[in-house]
Amino acid sequence: MAKVTNYISEAFTELKTNVTWPEWAEIQRLTIIVAVFSIIFAMITFGIDKGFEVLVAKIYGFLKN
Repeated sequence: MAKVTNYISEAFTELKTNVTWPEWAEIQRLTIIVAVFSIIFAMITFGIDKGFEVLVAKIYGFLKN
């Protein structure tokens, strides 16, 4: 149990002293970029999915007749 406690203590010490944290403005900017690209990617995926849905429906409609 002492090893686990020591590991956690050292991890927190390293996070406080050795990690360079970004400024708040940079965090906000990068968060907005990630959100915008996530929405764009979701819209592209939705469009491709709808396109395949229409394509498959037309193929089944053609084969059914």
